[in-house]
Amino acid sequence: MHPRAETFRERAREEYGFDPDVEEFPEGTKTAEDAAAAVGCDVAQIASSLAFDVDGSLVVSVTSGANRVDEGALGDAFDAPESAVSMADPDRIREELGWSIGGVPPFCHDRAVPVVLDEALLAFDTVWAAAGTPEAVFPIDPTVLRQHADAEPAAVTE
Repeated sequence: MHPRAETFRERAREEYGFDPDVEEFPEGTKTAEDAAAAVGCDVAQIASSLAFDVDGSLVVSVTSGANRVDEGALGDAFDAPESAVSMADPDRIREELGWSIGGVPPFCHDRAVPVVLDEALLAFDTVWAAAGTPEAVFPIDPTVLRQHADAEPAAVTE
């Protein structure tokens, strides 16, 4: 197992008592479509962790792979204008969350940040999320994901 995926697995066990069943795919799971094809699920079951700068603060949106984040709606969730919302800088994501783009898990970040959860994910029994690298994912009940990420369900998609 890739060292970053193993780090995620160890942190999930230590911090949450959760033992993720990490699966790795050498062909990669960089996009929601790639991940869905690799694990054999609907693209809507992919829980993509996307980091945004919202009025100077880092925020993670765990979004269904079938949806796109509406930056105006995300801003509304944090009382910030759409003009104050943008994708976070990759270096900032790595420095503050401890993970690189494409491998950001929904929890086990280096520091606490607000997390919102796409309400569409709650319709499934199982969703798949990144496990520390662009090639590693794990299945999880979305209510458990919500609990571990301390995520607020929100309507932040187009």
